[in-house]
Amino acid sequence: MDGIDAAFSAGFAQVKVNTVLMKDVNHHSLHTFLEWIKTRPIQLRFIELMETGEGRELFRRHHISGATIRDRLLAMGWQRQPRERSAGPAQIFAHPDYQGQIGLIMPYENNFCASCNRLRVSALGKLHLCLFGDGGVSLRDLLQSDDQQQALQARIADSLRQKKQTHFLHQGNTGITQNLSFIGG
Repeated sequence: MDGIDAAFSAGFAQVKVNTVLMKDVNHHSLHTFLEWIKTRPIQLRFIELMETGEGRELFRRHHISGATIRDRLLAMGWQRQPRERSAGPAQIFAHPDYQGQIGLIMPYENNFCASCNRLRVSALGKLHLCLFGDGGVSLRDLLQSDDQQQALQARIADSLRQKKQTHFLHQGNTGITQNLSFIGG
């Protein structure tokens, strides 16, 4: 909380905070979360619990659909906002009585991947086009020298042309991601 306050003191107009709503853990606290952002310009992002290789049982026990949360927000008068370029895969909701906003990141929703503009580079220097992809594209050799920038850009551009249009979470396939800390998700 001190870090959030420090960000506002440093001049940030808005702070994004990620959390995961989980059935039988904290989903009943939605009202508490909403009260927290009523007078603060915080964009609270609820990320739908995702199945990983090591977390299959946790997923089955605690997954709650982002659509369930969206329906509750809409019933309380929250309104979906037009997607901004920087929003990534989040659906953003605002309410006239709240300074804060809600972002929903729902990877199990149809066409989720079409709105995802996120890439990650792992600590091993691999470009991951999807949290749940089968592998990564090595960039390490091109990250070691500033004079490799054009080759680096070309490799990334070529990789993007190979990007799949969807993940396979609906089929229970989490790719190489045994847990999200593997690539910083």
